[in-house]
Amino acid sequence: MKKIVIAIIIVVGAILLFFSFRPKEKETVNYEVFEVKKGDIRNTITATGTIEPITQVEVGTQVSGTIARILVDYNSEVKKGQLIAELDKTVLESEYESQLATHYSNQNEYDYQKKNHERVAGLHAKNLVSDSDFETSEYQYEKARRALERSRSDLLKAKTNLNYCMIYSPIDGVVISRAVDEGQTVAAMFNTPKLFVIANDLRKMRVIADVDEADIGQVKEGQKVIFTVDAFPDEHFEGAVTQVRLEPIVTSNVVTYEVVIDAPNPDLKLKPGLTASITVLTHEKTNVLMIPLRALRFQPENEDGESVAPEKTKVQPGIKEMKSVWIQTVEGLKNKNVRTGISDGIYTEVLEGVQAGEKVITGIHLPAKVTESIKTKPGGNPLMPNMTGARPH
Repeated sequence: MKKIVIAIIIVVGAILLFFSFRPKEKETVNYEVFEVKKGDIRNTITATGTIEPITQVEVGTQVSGTIARILVDYNSEVKKGQLIAELDKTVLESEYESQLATHYSNQNEYDYQKKNHERVAGLHAKNLVSDSDFETSEYQYEKARRALERSRSDLLKAKTNLNYCMIYSPIDGVVISRAVDEGQTVAAMFNTPKLFVIANDLRKMRVIADVDEADIGQVKEGQKVIFTVDAFPDEHFEGAVTQVRLEPIVTSNVVTYEVVIDAPNPDLKLKPGLTASITVLTHEKTNVLMIPLRALRFQPENEDGESVAPEKTKVQPGIKEMKSVWIQTVEGLKNKNVRTGISDGIYTEVLEGVQAGEKVITGIHLPAKVTESIKTKPGGNPLMPNMTGARPH
């Protein structure tokens, strides 16, 4: 019995020694690859703005008074020169009649003094009147002439103010705002009261967007713009940058610049005041070779777990530095240097270094047991980056 127990112990020990010193099978590494292909890359910036008519005029009054009639309302279409409102004329008509009477009186006085001065001047030339009488007639004539000129000016002013009672549309357009009602008194002592706001053509709108100072350097006139509004969330509207204003706008220490964007509105869907979310296409290239940005950050590891440094190439002055990617080939991984162009944050343009169809490495597929151990490791934070050298995707 004792011999049997000893035999079992020896067999178990042999089995344990066999498995302990047995060479481990080399794990196969599965790489995430991306086949180099051609596509479109767009570099964009985003901002918000407000939709408004291209031409918008505030109509006011230069005289004080009571609104007697209003002939238009919201959304009324008007023509240039059309009467849209009228102020009460009673006071201004009385002022005009008074100035007219004064003007006629001054005209009569001027005519009399003119004839008198001509008569006295003729007698003075023959030495029939004294110098004093001549100077007196000349003084009275000049006084009457200046009074007549002043009365003409006052009469013109009274007539102009009377005409101001009639409010006409300065442009063809649509009334988008009406600030007064009939019977309301308006005072034009220090500024011109706003009565109406008329937009010239609502089929031609624009967006005034506030672009951050970090992005304004990329914005140029003529660039294509795509924007959306909350009123039509499923529709995309197109426009173009027409002006980049140089005046900085500082709000809570944040500097922005106004960018004017042409926004055609043939269907009249866009309304003044709508908030637009704009996307400016600062760079756009079509049918170019591209790779994911992740491929530029990938570095394989050797058997000791150390990152393999890519081969460095000498860069000539004035030429953009080349970056490194790893290519999966039949023989294994191969390092290549590439020169990149524009990027959209996900993909980047490749100017040289790789060809279409080649497979660049973007990451490593972790074995399921490794992934599970990372998730269940005591004290581990699943939100922290993976420190094994492979990049989670």
